[in-house]
Amino acid sequence: MVINDAIQLTVTITLFVLSYVFYQINVSLCCFIVLVAVFTTRNTPVSLACMAIERYIAICKPLRHPQICTVRRTYIVIGCMWFICVTPDITDLFVTLATESMSFFHSSVFCIRPNVFKDPILSIKRQAFDIIYFSCVFLVLVITYLRIMFAARALSTDKTSAQKARNTIVIHGAQMAMCMLSYISPSVEIMLHLIFPGRIPEIRYANYLIVYILPRFLSPMIYGVRDKKFREYLKRNPLSNRCMVKLQIVVPLNKDGT
Repeated sequence: MVINDAIQLTVTITLFVLSYVFYQINVSLCCFIVLVAVFTTRNTPVSLACMAIERYIAICKPLRHPQICTVRRTYIVIGCMWFICVTPDITDLFVTLATESMSFFHSSVFCIRPNVFKDPILSIKRQAFDIIYFSCVFLVLVITYLRIMFAARALSTDKTSAQKARNTIVIHGAQMAMCMLSYISPSVEIMLHLIFPGRIPEIRYANYLIVYILPRFLSPMIYGVRDKKFREYLKRNPLSNRCMVKLQIVVPLNKDGT
C-alpha cells in the first residue's frame, strides 16, 4: 500500500503541476497519467480490505495463519488486487480508442478525466463500479471487525495482540471512510462549481488536498507511530537530546574550551 500510495501521489502531483504550468497537455499523455492515478486511487481501499482479512486470520485462526498467509500467496493477492482495479477502468481507454479519431489523441486538453473519456456511458459505468467496490470493502471491514471483536472477548490470553488487531481494523475503517471521499467528490465538486462559479481552480485544489493528499499523508504517520520500535525511538530521542543539553550545562568546560 505504501508503494501504491507513493505512485499515486507522484502521478497526481505531476498532473497537478502540469495542469497549472501548461494548462493543456497532449491527450495521449493525459490518458496515461489519468489511468495510473485512477488505478492507484482505487487500489487503496482494496488493499485495506486485504489487510483486514489478514488480521482476521491472524486472530481468529492463528494456527492456520502461517499456512494461509504465505509469501507466495501474498504476491498472488497483490496481483489479483491490481487486476481487479485495472480491468474496469482500462475499458475506458478501449472505448475511447474505438469512438474517437486519431486526431483527438494528438490534440491538447485540460487534463481531467471527463475531458479525455467523454462517453456518457463511461461515467455511469464508473459510478456503478465505485459503488460495488466501496460496498464490498465496507462489508469486509465491518465483518472482520465484528469477528475480531467477538474473538478478542473470548480470548483468555494474548489480549494485547487482540487489542492491536481491533485497533488496526478501526484505523482501516477510518482510512476507508476517507478513501470514500474520492467517490462523492465529483458530485460535491459540481455542486460547488454551481454555487461558486468563479472559484473553480480553488475548489479543484481544495478537493485534491482533502481527497487525495490527506488520506495518504495520515497513513504513514499513523502506522509509523503505532510501530513499537519506531515509537520507542521517538520517545528516547527527545529525552536523550535533553539529557545531552543538561550535561553540557552541568559539566564545566576545560581550559581549552572542550
